This record gives sequence, structure tokens and C-alpha cells, in this order.
Amino acid sequence: MSAARLAVLTALVMLAFAGNSLLCRLALKGTAIDPASFTAVRIVCGAAVLVAIAQWRRAPAHRAGTWTAAFVLFAYAATFSYAYVSLTAGTGALLLFAAVQATMIGWGVWRGERLGLVQVGGLVLAAGGLVGLVLPGLSAPPLGASLLMIASGIAWGAYSLLGKGKGDPTQVTAGNFLRGVVPAAALALLTLASATWDPRGVAYATASGALTSGLGYVLWYSVLPRLRATNAAIVQLSVPVIAAFGGVLFLSEGLSLRLALASVAVLGGIALVIAAPRPARPA
Repeated sequence: MSAARLAVLTALVMLAFAGNSLLCRLALKGTAIDPASFTAVRIVCGAAVLVAIAQWRRAPAHRAGTWTAAFVLFAYAATFSYAYVSLTAGTGALLLFAAVQATMIGWGVWRGERLGLVQVGGLVLAAGGLVGLVLPGLSAPPLGASLLMIASGIAWGAYSLLGKGKGDPTQVTAGNFLRGVVPAAALALLTLASATWDPRGVAYATASGALTSGLGYVLWYSVLPRLRATNAAIVQLSVPVIAAFGGVLFLSEGLSLRLALASVAVLGGIALVIAAPRPARPA
């Protein structure tokens, strides 16, 4: 793969990741669809696309994935949807991304990875940014929705760790999405009495599942082996920024000074943790 093609595909993936935030917020802010229905449609459509791709590649999805990963995937998608009832696109993406990276970095530290002074400083800076974002104030996001999005990020980080080195990523993801239809359908049935459907909301959920989730993940797994681990992590710093500006353009959401400063602190801190050289493990 040429460098130019790699750059284009990587940019498309980052747009797809940010697109999930925008589509979810568009649906839950501008249409009547409820979070449970959005989640169910998203997972079903994502499963349909991924299973079709797996079948085309002669890699049956039902033979891959695990129920544990599927339930964690569902937890990510459900809390993501419920959080975006109240959060702006940019704030939600920032909280999600920070929680994902914190989960994966924290797991590495738990497993014995050592952090140097720069990494510790980066973690303190990122944590300070998050605290500053959610502290009470006129421009603070709702605490309940913020906690839901942080839980969503933790679930996505856990899902990424569960799937690491488990075989063909597309096949495994297809299998997990296929299994994830079960808890998503159960949630939809449990909330059926209060469910509200909307043609545009269903269309947004379909696009989120089939395009920005299903095809987005396939593209990501095609470029991931060609990116250095550090580059793959750092390039995702662009997602909250894209989502924030997308929210301004398509959702008429404001870009508050608090969000801007928190973004600089959180993303800058995470960049320091990822990019700075780490001390060698003790012998």
C-alpha cells in the first residue's frame, strides 16, 4: 500500500469514527428515535454488513468471536447511545476517547509496564482536563451523561483488549456483532413500551451501523497493520476534534472555551503518554 493511499484510508477511518458520534447525536437530538432502538438498529446493521464481508472472504462469522466480547460491545453501544441524549458531539467524543485510552494504558500499567516522568505528567494533565470539563458550571456537560460516556469508553477499551491477537479482526468483529444482536434485541424488547421510531432516526442508526461502524472497522483493520502502534494511537487524537467541528457545522453546537481547554489538556496529555519513550521493564 502506497503512503498516499494509507493516508487517505486512515483519514476516512477517522472520519468514520467521528461520524458515529455525529450520527448518534443527530438521531437523538433531531429525531424521535429512542436510545435503545438506535442501539438495536446500529448493531443489527453493523452485524449484517460485517457478516456479509466475512462470508465473501470465506470466513464464517459464527465461528469467531465470543459471548463475553459481544456483551462488552453491546455495553459500549448502549451507554454510547444513552449518553448522547444529553452530550454534544465533541464533548461525547472527548470523554469516550479519553476513557478508551485510559483503560488501555491502565491495563498496560497493571500488567507491569512502567511509566516515565513524562508519561506520569501526561496522565496528570489529561486527568486534570477531564476534571475541569465535568466540574459544575454553566458550560459543564450533564454529569450522568458524562459518566455513561466514560463507561462506554471503558467498555470499548475492554473490547479492544479482549480482541487483541484473537485471529482475523474482521471475522472476529463480525462474530461479536452477530452475538451482540441478542442483548441489543433484549434491550429493545424491555423498553418496547416507551420505544419511539422515526424514519430519519432509523436511517441515521442504519448509517452508523453499516457504514461508520461496519465498513469503518473493516477499513481500520486494513490500515492498522501498516501503522506503527504509536502512530495508530496518536492519529486517533483527531477524532474528538473532527466530532467537535462536525457538531458545530451540522448540529449548530457551540464550541465552549471549557471544551477547547479540556480538549487541549486531555489530548495533549494522552499524546505525551503515548509518544514519549517508556522505561524498560525491570529484569
